[in-house]
Amino acid sequence: MSETVRLAVRAGVPVERVWRALTEQAEVRAWLAEEAEVDLPTRFTFGGRQSPGGEQRVLAVVDGAAGDRGLTLGWDVGGEQTTVEFRLVAEGGSTQVHLAQSHFPGWEAAVAEEGVLAWLYTFWVLALCDLVDHVEGREVGPRPDFTPGLAEFRAEVLIRAPRPEVAASLVEPERYERWFGAKVDIEPWPGGRFAMGGADLDPSPGQVAADERDRMMRIAWVRSTHTWELSDAEEGTTLVVTQSGFDPDHPPHGEWSGWLGGLAGLRRYHELPNTPPIWLPGDVPGLPGGMLTD
Repeated sequence: MSETVRLAVRAGVPVERVWRALTEQAEVRAWLAEEAEVDLPTRFTFGGRQSPGGEQRVLAVVDGAAGDRGLTLGWDVGGEQTTVEFRLVAEGGSTQVHLAQSHFPGWEAAVAEEGVLAWLYTFWVLALCDLVDHVEGREVGPRPDFTPGLAEFRAEVLIRAPRPEVAASLVEPERYERWFGAKVDIEPWPGGRFAMGGADLDPSPGQVAADERDRMMRIAWVRSTHTWELSDAEEGTTLVVTQSGFDPDHPPHGEWSGWLGGLAGLRRYHELPNTPPIWLPGDVPGLPGGMLTD
């Protein structure tokens, strides 16, 4: 049985601005994939290294005079004919962006990285983060890389906040939950646990392999190692995140896209402290958006 991922975010710009970002080629290349081709109402495709692959086709375009706007795609990916639906809802001067993606194989498959379909949830989480940053005039953060055979993932971001503040948000559970959107228990010392969902719920927590207060932390998981490093920059803090030690023949693309989506939340947490989270309430507590069974 497959499931449908449902995600919803709020962008602080009028619906017309978001519609342009969704329907004009140069705009789509700025937030979704650099090799996107868009010529509506007949063509909307995205590929290259920033996409999991597969063929897309336009199924429906709705551009109503009353402000109802939507785009539905057929996406043949992972051996399945899936459907992706975008729906925009005007909310005063802001816009709700609702996305639904069919044929998600479920959380157990996602955690185990069981093929392309298992990457869909975090792929769209990151894409919506990038969409909101783009339409609000902020720099889009690091993008995923689905190039086969990669032995390491690496991302670098500038966060306009002091290094000790950024470091605290990476090791203090209360702060971590505010920007990441899910509960986490952290024991920030060598040998300590890093448990997603909390120590009581995570059967295989990461283990802190190295820690330099305010500078670096390395966490060893069952299948890979995750490292963050901080350094002072003229405008704030440079954060470098790497994931390594995984099997290059089975890279954890879903997990890495999730970390990149988290970086977008971390930037907003520090740089836009007085704005609410972009995520609208979903069906799964503690996670952006949610899922419904088909």
